[in-house]
Amino acid sequence: MFIYGKTSANAIAVLSYLAADPSRRAGSAEIARDRGISKALTAKLLTQLAGAGLVTGQPGPGGGYTLGKPANEISLMSIASLFEQMSVPSLCPFGPNWCGHGDPCPLHDTIAERVESNRRFMEGTRLSVFVGETKRKTSGKKVKRYV
Repeated sequence: MFIYGKTSANAIAVLSYLAADPSRRAGSAEIARDRGISKALTAKLLTQLAGAGLVTGQPGPGGGYTLGKPANEISLMSIASLFEQMSVPSLCPFGPNWCGHGDPCPLHDTIAERVESNRRFMEGTRLSVFVGETKRKTSGKKVKRYV
């Protein structure tokens, strides 16, 4: 089931890097390199995140970016809402004019539960889960990727 889009995923990747060591400043090139995101996209995301108050930037030597708020005050929802349409479209497999206009479709309750579970996950998950976490090398095992 859809959780959030690619731009939100990249923004979360950028912020998770900063959250890993909240006391340290990091430059956009460093973040881009570590997270495997282009420098241009990383810089654009940091500009948007700064506009929303989620990061602060310090120009010049010794400069870089830090979180604009404590990691435990930034939810995944607050990040994704900058880049995603937050109103849920009709997910009814019978079409947009079925559920809500008479009896619900056979999947209505299951879809509604998944959407609500996703909302709770996004609102309840804070960047503080990344504090102290650094990129881990895998031991040759294949890592399951969700795309």
